[in-house]
Amino acid sequence: MQVEQIYTGCLSQGSYYITSNGEAIIIDPLREVEPYIQRAERDGVKIKYILETHFHADFVSGHIDLAKATGAQIVFGPNADTNYEFHQAIDGEILPFGNVSIKVLHTPGHTMESTCYLLKNEAGEDYALFSGDSLFIGDVGRPDLAQKSASMTMEQLAGLLFHSLRNKIMTLADDVIVYPAHGAGSACGKNLSKETVSTIGEQKKQNYALRSDMTESQFIKEVTDGLLPPPGYFGMNVAMNKSGYEQISEVMRRGLTPLTLEAFDLLTSNNEILILDTRSANEFSKGFIKGSLFVGLEGQFAPWVGAMIPNIDQQIVLITDLGKEEETVKRLARVGYDHVLGYLNGGFQVWRNAGRKIETIERIDAEQFEKQFQQSPIVIDVRKPGEFEAEHIESATNLPLDYINENSSNYPNEPFILHCAGGYRSMIAASVLKMRGLDNFVDVIGGFSAIAKTAVKRTQFQCSSKG
Repeated sequence: MQVEQIYTGCLSQGSYYITSNGEAIIIDPLREVEPYIQRAERDGVKIKYILETHFHADFVSGHIDLAKATGAQIVFGPNADTNYEFHQAIDGEILPFGNVSIKVLHTPGHTMESTCYLLKNEAGEDYALFSGDSLFIGDVGRPDLAQKSASMTMEQLAGLLFHSLRNKIMTLADDVIVYPAHGAGSACGKNLSKETVSTIGEQKKQNYALRSDMTESQFIKEVTDGLLPPPGYFGMNVAMNKSGYEQISEVMRRGLTPLTLEAFDLLTSNNEILILDTRSANEFSKGFIKGSLFVGLEGQFAPWVGAMIPNIDQQIVLITDLGKEEETVKRLARVGYDHVLGYLNGGFQVWRNAGRKIETIERIDAEQFEKQFQQSPIVIDVRKPGEFEAEHIESATNLPLDYINENSSNYPNEPFILHCAGGYRSMIAASVLKMRGLDNFVDVIGGFSAIAKTAVKRTQFQCSSKG
């Protein structure tokens, strides 16, 4: 028996590849399924099951394409309802493969169909729990994503999760390994650890939601407190995972259409088509096409695309670094943005070489910030509220990037300084502001991390009581 965690950092997502005696199972696969197929062929194993822990909100799973390609059976837990064929497992059901087996543990709360899969080894002993979004390392799944479909309140779902954890998960032996579906950076929880593997015993000691003296009412209060609204694309990803989607090969074929400058002009003359620029923040700031949205591949690309582009059916054309076209289309497809019409062949340099008009964003380093702060003390901090509360410039206003559409009227008319933690999110914000005609700001290279090393920290920094 072999267990491999396949972790995708840009999604903070873990899928799993498990083999035993010529058979394999895949848990929560990514949208692009060819790597799983190739891996199984190399290992000489047949994929028997594709196990889904729930209907994912933050990415489009590859279960449908993988089942078509391999003949493997898709498995969901109780309460799942789809438009395609699958096996609806019952609580406690045993799924044998190779010389081992999987026990189905229905754990509603994050969603009603949420299910964990308990791997038993060759001796029939409990070995590892694939906990989906029911249990993370250091946290549990947020209970507010399935309210509408479940016809239940967030508090009622949290109550179900409390009992799922205590009756199904905390009763397992302390040495059972925990393999969650997500780590730090995921919006599916609020306090996820950077660690991606743990044990039941470690989580009983370290996870705030598994305290032995915690009452149900305390659990509900602590799990629901401070939850930010989920990204807008979450509901659309759930719908795709339930109902089906276009085959990934067709999405890739269309998205990888190379566009001449003339073809690019023709497409973008339609104001409904979005130009998405995925180069680095530094390169983007030095020159970009007017109206472009920046979301760089170097950061949490897919989640920020989802946060900035509310319509998953948005038609998109790309500006990428040379050689990054395929990666960009693939990473967009992972979160359901399937309507990429192509990319500017030759990248931004083709635009520049043709003498076309370009826009820029002024950036300053931390030393320049110290001087400019004395003259223009208006600072907009686009980090998340929790980051801001922990430590911030005393006079700064917190306008989180996640809500830039809602907060657009709150940006000042006077010159201001824009920053995030390291310069990635503030450049996304800068591109949005530029799209809306604002040009009265500068962006700080290195963000708050760089500012914290200056003399401004000694005189102007403030920590909240929560920090």
